[in-house]
Amino acid sequence: MDIISHGLWGSIAFGRKNRRSFWLAFLFGILPDFLAFAPFFITRVVGRGGERLALGEPPNPLTIPDYVYAVYNISHSLIIFSLIFLTLWIIFRRPIWEFSAWGLHILFDIPTHSTAFFPTPFLWPVSDLQVNGHSWGDPIIFIPNVLLLATLYLWFYFIKPRHLDRIDRR
Repeated sequence: MDIISHGLWGSIAFGRKNRRSFWLAFLFGILPDFLAFAPFFITRVVGRGGERLALGEPPNPLTIPDYVYAVYNISHSLIIFSLIFLTLWIIFRRPIWEFSAWGLHILFDIPTHSTAFFPTPFLWPVSDLQVNGHSWGDPIIFIPNVLLLATLYLWFYFIKPRHLDRIDRR
């Protein structure tokens, strides 16, 4: 799934309490991909004098440094996510629900990544099990994703509040 959709799904699922909660969930929703890919893309664009990256085209896997794969394994593991979630719960003495957007990111990536390019290592470091999913870039996944997100945001932030106002006035 694309990084913006991850943030939007995280926010709609775990960030509806207030504006701070929304943006925190959005951040945690994009963080697994941001941690893995942002340094690589920044060094490709800045370090090579503004090298153009083909939009919509994945980079050649042979040009991706090993550290990207290492960070991807860590950031896309449900085991690592669970350990961090529990650690935060212990530290703050309550669950940080916005952090669950990170776990949702991983769950969405499992069926929407193929084994051809960055399959989701959701059981790393315990297992190398991978699911050969259907690419999120395929219109059969991408279009329903966008339509469902638009519908949910329209409902929760525009239609539902007006509906509640009418109920309160009675």
